[in-house]
Amino acid sequence: MTAVLLAATPLLPLAMLAALAWGPAREKVPDWLWVAPLPGLACAIFAAGGPPLVLDGRLRLNLALDAPGALLLGAASLLWAVAGVYARGYFAGSPGLPRFAAWWLATMAGSLGVFVAGDLIGFYLVYALASLPAWGLVIHDRTARAWRAGGLYLTLTLLGEAALLGAFALLAAFAPGESLAITDVLRALPTSPLRDVTIAMLVIGFGLKAGLVPLHVWLPLAHPAAPAPASAVLSGAIIKAGIIGLLRFLPPEATPEAWGGLLAVVGFVTAFWGVACGVTQREAKAVLAYSSVSQMGVATAAFGLGMAHGLPGTAGAVAAYALAHVLAKGALFLSVGVVGAGRLAVLVPALVLALGFGGLPLTGGWFAKAMVKDAFAGDLAAGLAAASAAGSTVLMLHFVRRLAAMEGARPALPLVACWLAMAALAMAVPWALFGIEAPALLTPAELWKALWPVLLGAAGFMLLWRAGDRMPELPQGDVVVLAGPLRHSMARLAAVLAGVETVFRSWPVAGLALLAMSLAFGVALGGAGR
Repeated sequence: MTAVLLAATPLLPLAMLAALAWGPAREKVPDWLWVAPLPGLACAIFAAGGPPLVLDGRLRLNLALDAPGALLLGAASLLWAVAGVYARGYFAGSPGLPRFAAWWLATMAGSLGVFVAGDLIGFYLVYALASLPAWGLVIHDRTARAWRAGGLYLTLTLLGEAALLGAFALLAAFAPGESLAITDVLRALPTSPLRDVTIAMLVIGFGLKAGLVPLHVWLPLAHPAAPAPASAVLSGAIIKAGIIGLLRFLPPEATPEAWGGLLAVVGFVTAFWGVACGVTQREAKAVLAYSSVSQMGVATAAFGLGMAHGLPGTAGAVAAYALAHVLAKGALFLSVGVVGAGRLAVLVPALVLALGFGGLPLTGGWFAKAMVKDAFAGDLAAGLAAASAAGSTVLMLHFVRRLAAMEGARPALPLVACWLAMAALAMAVPWALFGIEAPALLTPAELWKALWPVLLGAAGFMLLWRAGDRMPELPQGDVVVLAGPLRHSMARLAAVLAGVETVFRSWPVAGLALLAMSLAFGVALGGAGR
């Protein structure tokens, strides 16, 4: 049973994608998008910690699911399922629905597959599948804005894929034996002569997907340009491929403490940068995108501090934090598509979820922050974490304000039902999983510790509100605007990457893939420049 669930997690979406090529099924498959992630949900519930599934052959692909992966796989599967129903209603009557379904299913297969992939080749394949087809979701509306966002997304994605490919090649080159299982190749990482180079490439590849500064610029451009259901999974589920990559490939026992400290610094910079840029935005989805940047910064800071201090259970704690983000952020992106449903049905649940990102007691975000509190135990770290919570409160109240200002037609009932269901799941799932921790968190001291950053953030939001729209709006993508003059230099980088291919000839799969990606990278840059 475990083997069937592990295999079905990525294979069912791919089977449904293949069915789209059959004429009679083309119009039917979009009705069943919500079914595709159900094996992933079952796998998260029943197959965590079970024996791996090894597919014999020269590649020896294997699938396995650990506890952190199960948390994220379950949350991502729930979001993909609800968002699948939402997408069907969102595009009702649209001739572009089958095309959207194709990109959706391909991206889903990779998004869920990263949580169960247990070897270098399998992980790389599903990671690419979670990344490249998402371009089709970003550019679905075919507007000038969507094309620009899609071009930048594809360019950065290819850079991230190249960095990961280089890291995986180095891991394989110095691994003992012929096994490419992740656990096997990581045993050789501490003694690798290119250890720090390998780790740096892993951080770049996974940090780009997770949205760490300065690699974050695709999020605030891609999320607002994509349709609401695509934005929900892009922010809620797909960026967690970067988080699971960091957790899985940078275990404390194989990574020097100095790298943990560096990740903590980058995480805190990302957390505050996301807030600072987000509060200047006037579009609700752009605010949410910068909030995702900030929240992934907090998760990375917790992971880095846990790594630096050798805290046991850090990976599980960070996965629990990310789980809450999957559900709540996915729900809030869905809320943008139902603003015409009535203020109470939209704004009240949105306000509760929004305040949860600051750690409002009894919300899912409250549990999330409790899960990583040990990582922020020191005075400096605790102060920065509290400041981040206050900043998140300001940012998310700003989002609710922008959401309230939006106008829209009255949505169909299934869309409203999906939004309310996702909001309920964002509250209920953390309680179901971590409710055992509630008694220890309900003491007056713990409640005040969680509440005062939210109150401080609410006061800060009142000052922001009084400022109105006098605050200048930073362009979405912020630092990428400064990189415009570098386009031609980056185009030359594609040629350099093609030359680097010779370094990896001892691993033919890596060499061919890197060369192909380099050529695609050059084409993408050329297209972005037109």
